[in-house]
Amino acid sequence: MGEAIQFFHTNGYDNGFLKIHEETNQTLTNNHEDCSWYEEVIDDDLKWSFALKRVLHKGISDYQEIALLDTKRFGKVLVIDGKMQSAEVDEFIYHECLIHPALICHPEAKTVFIMGGGEGSAAREALKHKSLEKVVMCDIDQEVVDFCRRYLTVNQETFCHKKLNLVINDAKAELEKRDEKFDIIVGDLADPVEGGPCYQLYTKSFYEKILKPKLNENGIFVTQAGPAGIFTHKEVFTSIYNTIKQVFKYVVSYTAHVPSFADTWGWVMASDQAFSINAEDIDKRIEARINGELLYLNGASFLSSATMNKTVTLSLLNETHIYTEESARFIHGHGVAYRR
Repeated sequence: MGEAIQFFHTNGYDNGFLKIHEETNQTLTNNHEDCSWYEEVIDDDLKWSFALKRVLHKGISDYQEIALLDTKRFGKVLVIDGKMQSAEVDEFIYHECLIHPALICHPEAKTVFIMGGGEGSAAREALKHKSLEKVVMCDIDQEVVDFCRRYLTVNQETFCHKKLNLVINDAKAELEKRDEKFDIIVGDLADPVEGGPCYQLYTKSFYEKILKPKLNENGIFVTQAGPAGIFTHKEVFTSIYNTIKQVFKYVVSYTAHVPSFADTWGWVMASDQAFSINAEDIDKRIEARINGELLYLNGASFLSSATMNKTVTLSLLNETHIYTEESARFIHGHGVAYRR
């Protein structure tokens, strides 16, 4: 990898104050108790920090800044472009919510295409389903994939699974060139940040012209959709939901609290076939279809997660913004291309 993300220690600041590097969303400093802290800038007036044991690795690829940190509270955490991507102790919440609802709602999925997902956790969850014959994981960044294969040992078996087809390519280009269609397409993409590698994969034109034609009959698309908390849901969550609603007949949004993200997170699932399944049926399908136990998701929790509070519900109903390359919305932060 090239130039590493700049972490550093500061001296001479009272009360453990942190010096913020001008060109990145993250810092690493010492307080008076000789404890290093990682800090992520959530917004101009909001930061999220946690104590570190050590920095396991850091670097920069052609597309993204990458860091793997060993934290006291959340275990190993993966950070890309200054944004927390997953944490060892609670990534199961995000990835179970991303993968299993679509696979459970589908009559009998056999093929899955994952856009992004370089750390391997989305593929790991998908491969728990007995019916699957092939999982294609397409990530643009070879260095991120190699990084995760080497350092995220929890997914090493996933990368060696005989049903996994790992492709290094832009997901848009890969879908365009493939003749085959898929039962499930998953957007396990980084959050849309200005200068990041994947905000184009949240646009109406991409969903309409490239993604949807690659779904089989009864096919389902699901994507992570960014922060969905009471104060953050208007950043990108409602816009992604409204954009997908322009393309698919049936659209379901759902959320869950992810502790390491310090917020509620959102997902959007869509199809041209109606979603009609109750909690009891979801539990029966989980038991029948999945190898092993899920740690977070069951029928009742999924139906609950699809019920929004009043504020978010009204925002989803009233959202008019449609995601395009010319009118993209971004969360706080910048990708490598912007900083160049």
